[in-house]
Amino acid sequence: MDVTITEHCWPIHTDVEVYPLSRPTGNGRYPNTMYFNEVDVEKNCHGRSDSYRVATLPNIRDDNKTADGMYKSRRKKPMRKGENLDDLKQELDIDFHKITPEELYQRFQTHPENGLSHAKAKENLERDGPNALTPPKQTPEWLKFCKNLFGGFALLLWIGAILCFIAYSIQASTSEDPNDDNLYLGIVLAAVVIVTGIFSYYQESKSSKIMESFKNMVPQFATVIREGEKLTLRAEDLVLGDVVEVKFGDRIPADIRIIESRGFKVDNSSLTGESEPQSRSPEFTHENPLETKNLAFFSTNAVEGTAKGVVICCGDQTVMGRIAGLASGLDTGETPIAKEIHHFIHLITGVAVFLGLTFFLIAFILGYHWLDAVIFLIGIIVANVPEGLLATVTVCLTLTAKRMASKNCLVKNLEAVETLGSTSTICSDKTGTLTQNRMTVAHMWFDNQIIEADTTENQSGLQYDRTSPGFKALSKIATLCNRAEFKPGQENVPILQREVNGDASEAALLKCMELAHGDVMGMRKKNKKGAPERILDRCSTIFIGGKEKVLDEEMKEAFNNAYLELGGLGERVLGFCDFVLPSDKFPIGFKFNSDDPNFAVDGLRFVGLMSMIDPPRAAVPDAVAKCRSAGIKVIMVTGDHPITAKAIAKSVGIISEGNETVEDIAQRLNIPVSEVNPREAKAAVIHGTALRELNSDQLDEILRYHTEIVFARTSPQQKLIIVEGCQRMGAIVAVTGDGVNDSPALKKADIGVAMGIAGSDVSKQAADMILLDDNFASIVTGVEEGRLIFDNLKKSIAYTLTSNIPEISPFLAFILCDIPLPLGTVTILCIDLGTDMVPAISLAYEQVESDIMKRQPRDPHHDNLVNERSEEVEESSCTDAVMLDVGRYHSSTDFNIQYYTELRIL
Repeated sequence: MDVTITEHCWPIHTDVEVYPLSRPTGNGRYPNTMYFNEVDVEKNCHGRSDSYRVATLPNIRDDNKTADGMYKSRRKKPMRKGENLDDLKQELDIDFHKITPEELYQRFQTHPENGLSHAKAKENLERDGPNALTPPKQTPEWLKFCKNLFGGFALLLWIGAILCFIAYSIQASTSEDPNDDNLYLGIVLAAVVIVTGIFSYYQESKSSKIMESFKNMVPQFATVIREGEKLTLRAEDLVLGDVVEVKFGDRIPADIRIIESRGFKVDNSSLTGESEPQSRSPEFTHENPLETKNLAFFSTNAVEGTAKGVVICCGDQTVMGRIAGLASGLDTGETPIAKEIHHFIHLITGVAVFLGLTFFLIAFILGYHWLDAVIFLIGIIVANVPEGLLATVTVCLTLTAKRMASKNCLVKNLEAVETLGSTSTICSDKTGTLTQNRMTVAHMWFDNQIIEADTTENQSGLQYDRTSPGFKALSKIATLCNRAEFKPGQENVPILQREVNGDASEAALLKCMELAHGDVMGMRKKNKKGAPERILDRCSTIFIGGKEKVLDEEMKEAFNNAYLELGGLGERVLGFCDFVLPSDKFPIGFKFNSDDPNFAVDGLRFVGLMSMIDPPRAAVPDAVAKCRSAGIKVIMVTGDHPITAKAIAKSVGIISEGNETVEDIAQRLNIPVSEVNPREAKAAVIHGTALRELNSDQLDEILRYHTEIVFARTSPQQKLIIVEGCQRMGAIVAVTGDGVNDSPALKKADIGVAMGIAGSDVSKQAADMILLDDNFASIVTGVEEGRLIFDNLKKSIAYTLTSNIPEISPFLAFILCDIPLPLGTVTILCIDLGTDMVPAISLAYEQVESDIMKRQPRDPHHDNLVNERSEEVEESSCTDAVMLDVGRYHSSTDFNIQYYTELRIL
């Protein structure tokens, strides 16, 4: 079928990129967020100290140079663990992206065409070691197993078992027919500890393989130029100064400085959190190494084009290597529930020893043989050990973990179940957690008016006129000038849920046009489009109301107003224009040349704007409101731009309606920001540049006096610093994240929460819990379950402890009043592991109370598993003991049961 070509269209992609800068106030208070353009950044950074520069990469520092400018060995002197981690937390400065190519080649003694010599490469390899991540010191598996077998509450049970064996040994040595009860009790206690220890070890082994996940990200091979010859080498054999070639589909084998490129783009989402592919070229464009175009980083993916680069960092010295070292080397400390159990152990141990010594002295004073008194001492101590409690706690946590898994919260560490319920601060990532993780057309500007599009997940929101000439022209350009395609075999899948080949912005346009017109792919088959490049020249006309008008100053002002308004909403704005190409000059098969344009690039017709945003999830605002009513502070920590982050924070309720930042107050009062007292602002948006200049006290002041906080443009090290700051304030911190850059913060947090769908393997390994649906609302469900299990554990422990005093009191009555002692060891063992344990476990099924999410988070210093309930437990236990002894007395009278003459030991 002949197709007549009438026009070819190209879009002008005009990205709104506005960055904030935090400038120190004149009165010494912490810096506040201001907005500035990219030129301002470079002016502010120029000449400042190294600590001011926005740099994330570790590298060879200036003090590692020889007199001639060459580098010495990078092998580090041994450092203590704390020193090494402090070093990794620093954002060190480098200049590889700033120096000229000639300086780069001279520094590494390499050549852009010939690369290194084989001799030089061998020398560098021997000096620096392989291009590989150094595994941290691993704890032997047998030591991990022993920790679960003998640590915490298990140690108390082991002591009880040993004392039982000692008591049995004493009886066996002094009696021809010793009682076997203590032997049985010791064996059962040991069995309980071994079974629960094996179970705990199995749970722990599933969540301790972070470094293995990093290793899976390392490419296997790389294309290297040495002595002018292209070689395919193992990536671990790369050295500093190697010239490497990378292409679409490759993983970057090391941190490299780009010296040549052709349409080269990389996916930096694992490092910066930005989902858009980033173009890479030889030009130095930004002070920040993560944002300049002439650097590409180890383990990131090349998604388009080809490039050649010089290796500037290898192995542990790369950005990824530093993150890996930071994540695997962090000490997470004890979980809140572990601290509670230790507190309980100390309490029980103190009570047991006190009662044991007291009864020993009483028995000795009353004339019992010292051996009998010692056995009595051991029996009293063992009687205070709640044999079934360890199994009860483990089973209760397991049941709750299973219940949480059914609600899309997969728990890797059982103790994390309760930790989430204790959380008082949530540091949440933005993309994919608070938002839908899909770019969506939010607004359009055509016919000189802004139209709001539908961003709901099920497209049940606003509708707009799709028949106007302006929209038809705009949508045609968005359809034709688009390289995104739906993956095949998704005809029955809702349009917004279909998977797309292409970048996020073009995927958003494709879905929007498919909803508006249907069969976008069919439209493309009937039309041809020109070179897919961006047209940057000015348009001479504009399409308004179905007519082409001159683009005069009035229309330019209208365009600028719409452009700034959409950009101020934190949305990415794209501009669209077209041009009618005569079919006689541009027939079918005409070859367009994008390098030397053979088509019109001036005098184009402007049609309109489209702005896109990753919209918030529908359930997030309600979840944030529930967190606030539960006394949980929600902080957004993102690598995205501050304006976008602030817009999303307002839409989901992290920044409440009516609450202002310092900048908002200054704008409202029309005064400089420096004249506003930061404490008057309840909300704050802090840029990573400002955070870099804050000391610990200034960060603590922000966390203390601002109830609603957004941290934007943060690096992995800064996310970790924010978590540590919250923990310094006494908060129990939960962190959500999905990228490799989130792994240090996930590991350091009291509970790390990774995304199950969009999350990287590294983040999942570093986390304690995985959200199977990537939805922030699931965290709130987890908090509720965590609070419920703490309440239920308190009930279980209280119930378990009520049997202790009734089991001990007969011994005291036997000594003082000569009342018979009918309870043998096996009987009490049956009570502790049988009739007591089953009801205690059943308390784990208690339903949630209506006000559980309206309480403030529990105070870990005062609200313990055993505290104010101890008196209730004691009163209940004493009542049970009196009733039990009275029952025994009447039984012995009625049935003439002979009194015991032999001491029975529990």
